[in-house]
Amino acid sequence: MSAPQFQIIDMRHDDESIIQQAAELLITGFAQMAPDAWPTMPDALAEVAEALEPGKTARVAVNDSNLVLGWIGGAPHYNGNTWELHPLVVHPGYRKLGIGRALVADLERMAAAAGAYTLTLGTDDEMNLTSLGGINLYPNVWEHVATIRNLNGHPYEFYQKLGFVITGVLPDANGPGKPDIFMAKRVR
Repeated sequence: MSAPQFQIIDMRHDDESIIQQAAELLITGFAQMAPDAWPTMPDALAEVAEALEPGKTARVAVNDSNLVLGWIGGAPHYNGNTWELHPLVVHPGYRKLGIGRALVADLERMAAAAGAYTLTLGTDDEMNLTSLGGINLYPNVWEHVATIRNLNGHPYEFYQKLGFVITGVLPDANGPGKPDIFMAKRVR
């Protein structure tokens, strides 16, 4: 498939179709990697509503038919010096076509323009997709992080290609052997 034509726009409270599609995308987009993240439509709609709260940013990539190809959320922290990227999801049928990369670049520009120095994110490993999953990371957490391997398509390598680095890990964040991998990137 060739790269689709799309534009990145603000998600708005009053656009029910976009909100519905964004919520559906959370369910389908995370079904394989994090099935407990947003298992139901009410869970997913609550996440979209949270991304639309005042002071936060929610952006969608849409094609000419107003189909949501992906979306990203961002929120300032530490007096605006740092922004958190959460969530990022791309329609499974449109992955590896530059949509995720474009959404992250768009959020980076927005964060930098707002005065942020750093963009940060957490990328969970609930399904043992890395060498950090399914094991007890204690007591040598950093030893495990230093030798991390991608076993089955975990997105941390996608973020590394965009310039993010691993800044830490929270062992057992999602239950025993299910860590959250923290990453960050300087944006200005």
